[in-house]
Amino acid sequence: MFSVIFPGQGSQVVGMGKEFYDKFNLVKNLFAEADEVLNLPLSKIILEGPKEELDLTTNTQPAIFLVSYAIFQVIKKEFNIDLNKAKFFAGHSLGEYSAIACARYLDFQSTIKILKIRGDAMQNSVPNGEGGMVAVLGTTVENIENILRNNKENFIAEIANDNSVGQIVLSGKIQDLEKLTLKLKEDKIKNIKLPVSAPFHCSLMSKATAIMKEELGKLKFEKGNNPLISNITADEIFNANELKDLLVMQIENRVRWRESILNMINKGITQFIEIGPGKILSGLVKRINKDVQVVSINNLDEIKNINI
Repeated sequence: MFSVIFPGQGSQVVGMGKEFYDKFNLVKNLFAEADEVLNLPLSKIILEGPKEELDLTTNTQPAIFLVSYAIFQVIKKEFNIDLNKAKFFAGHSLGEYSAIACARYLDFQSTIKILKIRGDAMQNSVPNGEGGMVAVLGTTVENIENILRNNKENFIAEIANDNSVGQIVLSGKIQDLEKLTLKLKEDKIKNIKLPVSAPFHCSLMSKATAIMKEELGKLKFEKGNNPLISNITADEIFNANELKDLLVMQIENRVRWRESILNMINKGITQFIEIGPGKILSGLVKRINKDVQVVSINNLDEIKNINI
């Protein structure tokens, strides 16, 4: 049994999806539709850059979705490979929206529009330079939770992503993260400041939550083809109303990616197929469980590796 997974922010590169764009009218049409719907030259930003523009959260989110969705459609329609035979669909943060669209809970135009709104809302929730994120390597979630609990008088930070065994990402205000990194250094725990414009998946995103609650409330979700695994619960989502609530909660709460992968494995998944730019999720899955099969599809040649 297999699951299809979709990457989130951080996997973007200028030129992603170009091979598919050049070869398939289906992809050209999707890129043109995205430009028209958003009234934005997103295609040009994806294919030509500049990198600084692609890296703006407001552009990154619809861009990664567009490329992931386009690759998924090529696999399905041009190669006649039915990825909807997957037991589960899941995505990391914004990747959850790629999963939702590809499993047909929401149409393409509604998804790309809501991701533009989400990107705007998240980018503008905290003034630039006020918040940030730090990746912590080689320790456990429990250990980090203890550090945060025992030092809450000194600094406030929150776990944003539980990505894999030994990779956790924290969000907070810059001055709090500086104190946190001093404590981590003291405890000989390796950490890296991430090049992001805002502190995602924490309570500092409350303005974005309010916007997304209102905007998601306007959307009509369908039943969908495949069960989704939620970032919030790390478990199956059973209906469209629950899905809306979980997407609102996702803005300020941790992405439980490690638990999501473990849960899918416990439910019988032996293969993960990552669709979209980069291979970040494939690497995380292998760190969580080295025995499962992982296939990453972000160029044409890799499609031959799909064996379902």
